[in-house]
Amino acid sequence: MALKRGLSGVQRIRGGGGSGRSRSVLVLLIFFCVFAPLVFFVGRGVYIDSSNDYSNATAKQNLDWRERLAMQSVRSLFSKEVLDVITTSTADLGPFSLDSFKKNNLSASWRGVGVDTSLTNSEQNQTTLDVKSSIMHAKRDSTSKDGSHQKVETPAKFYRRQLREKRREMRANELVQHNDDTILKLENAAIERSKSVDSAVLGKYSIWRRENENDNSDSNIRLMRDQVIMARVYSGIAKLKNKTDLLQELQARLKDSQRVLGEATSDADLPRSAHDKLRAMGQVLGKAKVQLYDCKLVTGKLRAMLQTADEQVRSLKKQSTFLAQLAAKTIPNPIHCLSMRLTIDYYLLSPEKRKFPRSENLENPNLYHYALFSDNVLAASVVVNSTIMNAKDPSKHVFHLVTDKLNFGAMNMWFLLNPPGKATIHVENVDEFKWLNSSYCPVLRQLESAAMREYYFKADHPTSGSSNLKYRNPKYLSMLNHLRFYLPEVYPKLNKILFLDDDIIVQKDLTPLWEVNLNGKVNGAVETCGESFHRFDKYLNFSNPHIARNFNPNACGWAYGMNMFDLKEWKKRDITGIYHKWQNMNENRTLWKLGTLPPGLITFYGLTHPLNKAWHVLGLGYNPSIDKKDIENAAVVHYNGNMKPWLELAMSKYRPYWTKYIKFDHPYLRRCNLHE
Repeated sequence: MALKRGLSGVQRIRGGGGSGRSRSVLVLLIFFCVFAPLVFFVGRGVYIDSSNDYSNATAKQNLDWRERLAMQSVRSLFSKEVLDVITTSTADLGPFSLDSFKKNNLSASWRGVGVDTSLTNSEQNQTTLDVKSSIMHAKRDSTSKDGSHQKVETPAKFYRRQLREKRREMRANELVQHNDDTILKLENAAIERSKSVDSAVLGKYSIWRRENENDNSDSNIRLMRDQVIMARVYSGIAKLKNKTDLLQELQARLKDSQRVLGEATSDADLPRSAHDKLRAMGQVLGKAKVQLYDCKLVTGKLRAMLQTADEQVRSLKKQSTFLAQLAAKTIPNPIHCLSMRLTIDYYLLSPEKRKFPRSENLENPNLYHYALFSDNVLAASVVVNSTIMNAKDPSKHVFHLVTDKLNFGAMNMWFLLNPPGKATIHVENVDEFKWLNSSYCPVLRQLESAAMREYYFKADHPTSGSSNLKYRNPKYLSMLNHLRFYLPEVYPKLNKILFLDDDIIVQKDLTPLWEVNLNGKVNGAVETCGESFHRFDKYLNFSNPHIARNFNPNACGWAYGMNMFDLKEWKKRDITGIYHKWQNMNENRTLWKLGTLPPGLITFYGLTHPLNKAWHVLGLGYNPSIDKKDIENAAVVHYNGNMKPWLELAMSKYRPYWTKYIKFDHPYLRRCNLHE
């Protein structure tokens, strides 16, 4: 219709008579058909040259209806925050471009996760100045001498290129930093895990030890040890695959490497030929890897070697436990020497010189009496010396020592030569207690039985494993260990007595203990139930109905070593009779293993008064982490455990508390090589 109308109009013009008028109409038609689309696209802003002088306000006014419609569609698609980003990003880049928005703000390849790519105002201003100056230089250089034009980089492209370069640099730095931190964390974690490995098993070789963090630290010896391991692996595989020649070569190199290693623990210990052996072994291992490497076979062989090593470690631990128990129960040579020398000199004395002074104090109930049963002269002297040195009035303290026939002369001679000041001391021989016999004492009768002798002395006993070694302690054969259950019979005229073990030291005056009200109980002791393994179920067999019916498995245990006993209350409650009853029931060791603490827990069940923990601190013979303040504030420190202070295996950090009560310049100690 529009075309027809146009033709009819032209015909009227022609008919109206003028060629000039028809020519102008034709020009208008050509203008609208050809140049109007060009104007439209230019107005859309497909490409705006940087030299365009139109302001933003003018450009907005010239937007046609299509552009307004597009902008409305964009606003419906994106949130206000996204449009703000678009406005900020395109402020210096000309009209809105959806492609530039995607590249600058959405593409994951342009933005690194966790990387801050934003620029500060000063950086943006500096970048804008750099862009403008670069564009000016580009414009001046864009025209060559011959007048030809070269390709010009637009501000948008230049700005994006700078952002890309900046982001790449930041991302690279972050990856390098992240990689270093990760490696450091992994190394620290591995080092912490290595601390739980028994260093006694691994020796000094461990690639995760702190001293081996440096790659150059003993690298040769570590490499040789690794080569030895792999040579053993490939030797097993070569034997499996009948590679005889390679097997012989591997075994020869393996012997050479082991000979060179010897007992070396660092590169400095290696001989000069070590480098040649390293190189030769490396060549053989390379050859073996080419011919024999199989992931499953190598993994299986390493696993078998690991299991073998684990069994060896278990065997060594068992031997170590046996040796530790043996060392703990053996009297060191210097102490044995001391006992022998003192015994000889004692029996050279006349009977008149063998008596101690102040014997009238031995039965005085108004004084402070101590019971000490020991066969160790040096240990007994430390107990007496430490008690006297910390006592306010030593003259009121009386020490009742009981030992065996073998050490009776030595114990007497020591205290005759070294009397404890104004304190009273008396030494007795347990073998002279005629009332202490097998018809009266159940434990003596049991110790004389054939079953007990077999348990102790038969080497191939089926239960002679390391787990039972502590129950095979020779001290259980001595009545000195069980004499604590017969205190009223040993000291019939005393009302109270403080029992002390010979592996303790006294650091404070103990006289206030005689003023403690036991509230009708027989035994005053420090409880040890701070941890679960110090409760009754640790020591007694609660699968036995006699134990299960009469005792609470969660009842709190207490410590022998410093115990205040009320002997009057003891006699009223017939404590010794209770002990005999349970000891007879345990003839086959079905209620508890051998020892004195389990029957003590049973005998004094419900009859023990808890003392303040500061009176008695335990564990110096097995626990290396006791608080120093607790030790220094304690009245009595107890070296219970295997690491006694007079043994070489004692913990060095605790030994000075004990040795300060010994005079190592004493002639007898010097002659027996006893020193700190």
